[in-house]
Amino acid sequence: MLPEEQELNRLESEQAILEDKVANAELTLETIKVETALFECHYYQMVGRLYVELDQLVAQIARAEAGLDIDNVDAQTKANEAKQQAKESAEEAGLTEKQPVPPSEITPELKQTFRQAAKLMHPDRATTDAERVRRNEIMAQVNVAYAQGDKAAIEKLIVEFGQDPEAITGDDVAARLIKTIRRLAQLRHRIAEAEQEIASQKAGELYELMVTVTEAKEMGGDPLGDLAMQIMQHISERKIELQTIRQLKTADVKN
Repeated sequence: MLPEEQELNRLESEQAILEDKVANAELTLETIKVETALFECHYYQMVGRLYVELDQLVAQIARAEAGLDIDNVDAQTKANEAKQQAKESAEEAGLTEKQPVPPSEITPELKQTFRQAAKLMHPDRATTDAERVRRNEIMAQVNVAYAQGDKAAIEKLIVEFGQDPEAITGDDVAARLIKTIRRLAQLRHRIAEAEQEIASQKAGELYELMVTVTEAKEMGGDPLGDLAMQIMQHISERKIELQTIRQLKTADVKN
């Protein structure tokens, strides 16, 4: 075997290893995104709606108190701030409800299918601008299907994609060497990018909260359930407070 052929074999072996690493990194990144989205939906179902109700009650109390003393600037400011907080809470919960519902479970089979798709059709494997555009469009569809837990849709996209042109071996050794060297550079670049994106996702407050809640549940706790109970207690207290203020206001009117 010629030295050039030996070097080509070595580089192609390294390429196969890096392609596996890229596929795994892509899988890790998309899994984090989907799991975080699932937790976000669960969080708003458990406590987010309660926070909205509590903020609305606080706003009503602030308005009622301001109404008792219309000349009190601080009371009026507090009422406006409470109203804005209630509005923001409601908008946030509303936006979350409009997001696509993530899958209830990310199965090993779904992960394996995504990994197969990412390894076959990732945009970094493109050799022309047109091919990169096509791959970007298909991978976007794969990501949507993965987020929806639709394994069959990913498998269909793989079939439709057809034979990967990168797998065709008919060039001379020198051309294949150049092609492989460039491919290795692309793979290393994508691995670095994916690792940065993963780190960024893990640094987010929502991800950290998800990890904390998951660890607590594994130890037998129910932090979201406990928090929901606390908020409901606050809601009950605020309802009583609001009723008292309204009764005082009614009494003042009668007097």
